[in-house]
Amino acid sequence: MSSFPCLVRFVSGSGQVRYRLGERLADRYLEFVAGRCRPNTLRAVAFDLKAFFVVAGKDPVEVTAADVFDFLADQRGDRTVVRLADRESGLSARTIARRLSSVSGLYAYLVARGDTAVQVNPVPRGLLTRRAGGSNRSRTVPLVRVPRTLPRILAPQEADRLVAALRTHRDRAMVLAMLLAGLRRCEVLGLRFEDVQIGGRRLAVVEGKGGHHRIVPVANRFFEALGGYLRDERPGAAGTDRVFVVLKGPRRGMPLSAEGPMRSCPAPATGPGWSTRPAMSCVIRA
Repeated sequence: MSSFPCLVRFVSGSGQVRYRLGERLADRYLEFVAGRCRPNTLRAVAFDLKAFFVVAGKDPVEVTAADVFDFLADQRGDRTVVRLADRESGLSARTIARRLSSVSGLYAYLVARGDTAVQVNPVPRGLLTRRAGGSNRSRTVPLVRVPRTLPRILAPQEADRLVAALRTHRDRAMVLAMLLAGLRRCEVLGLRFEDVQIGGRRLAVVEGKGGHHRIVPVANRFFEALGGYLRDERPGAAGTDRVFVVLKGPRRGMPLSAEGPMRSCPAPATGPGWSTRPAMSCVIRA
């Protein structure tokens, strides 16, 4: 297992982005996920599986429930991550729960295949506890409690300070599309010129979450930043219809990618490979 996991991103013969971990069963599962899920889901599952097997340091068929609990402890105590919400270290409960779900999905797939040494899913569905009041019946509680929270809304002054801190028209247009039109990161990066309806002051989101399409209005402030970017910054030789492209470096003129560079964190001592966390929260590249 000295070479596993080594996450590789590649383009298939059909032009689709795919991922490979270098282990036969895990790679077959990623092929299965690619055939039934959206690209963002596939990317998240690939990174989640890499994170798990870097910590577990075992072949998939050797993993036990004890390895899952060790993984939980590692994620909760990770000092290389600081949560923006409360400034505490360790991954959020939502991230940990999602990673457990990805690992559980892998083993549900292996059990369903019936041709591997995996007979049971090592990811517990929860912990059994006795009901209050002395009842003999038990109930199952989740391994990770995910809090139900409302989204935090930026005040107008905070939004203005955020936009003012950006150095280019391109970056301001991207952030304003998220602030004023509610676009997600990948929706902004996927915008094409035909999606920008200047006359109607609207944006067409063709590849939204879950594959849904929608038309959203956006304020003039976005179009002002977009105009400055197209007039002064976007390379004239850019050979793509994507609106937002790289402005400098060897990829100048190419579409911005959602695949952030890996943080230069040392790998855990229990397994091979490099850092398990991509810079998923950063929108702006080169």
